[in-house]
Amino acid sequence: MATEETQTWLTQEAADRLAAELADLEGPRRADIIAKIEAARAEGDLKENGGYHAAREEQGKMEGRIRQLKHMLEHAHIGTPPAGESGVVGLGMLVTVDIAGDEIKFLLGSREIASGDVDVYSEKSPLGAAVLGAKIGETVTYTAPNGKVIKVGVLEARNFF
Repeated sequence: MATEETQTWLTQEAADRLAAELADLEGPRRADIIAKIEAARAEGDLKENGGYHAAREEQGKMEGRIRQLKHMLEHAHIGTPPAGESGVVGLGMLVTVDIAGDEIKFLLGSREIASGDVDVYSEKSPLGAAVLGAKIGETVTYTAPNGKVIKVGVLEARNFF
């Protein structure tokens, strides 16, 4: 079983939204793509049939998303994450940080739980990993992909749910 730090927490609204997307992909969207493939296959020579190859690529992406949604819904915890230590950054929190004088606000966790227009950073991203477990008022660092060490001041962390 995953540790608390690696678990995906979903609100009931997010879980319902993902379940509806899964139902659409497994039902009408899957039937549509199968029909497209069959129609393209009926045209003949598959080597030079752009419509066939495009439909197969679309099918592959869709099946990948179906697997992703099933896994997420089967392993996610629905509800509110347990209250962490007061003043400490945790998953499912809206975090405000200071990076080189710029105030940045983001949700720490999964893009799937976000509703509305909020930036999301995974706890596995360099910034997310740096702030996870940090205390409000603390300065942490992480290494950017270009090798530069970035200082991050944790200003605020509050529950997003």
